[in-house]
Amino acid sequence: MSSEEGKLFVGGLNFNTDEQALEDHFSSFGPISEVVVVKDRETQRSRGFGFITFTNPEHASVAMRAMNGESLDGRQIRVDHAGKSARGTRGGAFGAHGRGRSYSRGGGDQGYGSGRYYDRRPGGGQQTYQRMLIITSY
Repeated sequence: MSSEEGKLFVGGLNFNTDEQALEDHFSSFGPISEVVVVKDRETQRSRGFGFITFTNPEHASVAMRAMNGESLDGRQIRVDHAGKSARGTRGGAFGAHGRGRSYSRGGGDQGYGSGRYYDRRPGGGQQTYQRMLIITSY
C-alpha cells in the first residue's frame, strides 16, 4: 500500500486557507500524514489547491466522498484522488482544451494576412482586424 493511494487533491481553496485549516477540516476522517497547500514560488501566495495524504486509503475515500462539493472558508471545494483529473488525462503542454497559445508546425501561409491575429472583442473578428489594417495603412 503506497501513500499515493491515500493522497487527495483539494481544489477551489480560498487563498487564505492554510495547511492547518485544511488539516483541521479533514482530520475527522482519519489520521493524516501530510498536508500541502501549493504556493506560488515568487509570491508565496496560495495557488488555490493542495493535497492531503491519509495514512489509510479507505479514510481518504470516505473523506473524498463526504467533502467533495462542500464549503471550506467560504469556497466550494473539489476533492478527488490525486493524479486523477476531471478533464481526463493531461497530455501535451496544456491538454486537449489548452490554455495559452498554440503553435503551428508548418503548412500554409502563416504571414500577416493569415488571420491568426484578430480582434477578440465581441463582434470583432478577422474582418475587424483587416479593416484596422486598411485604415492604419494610409
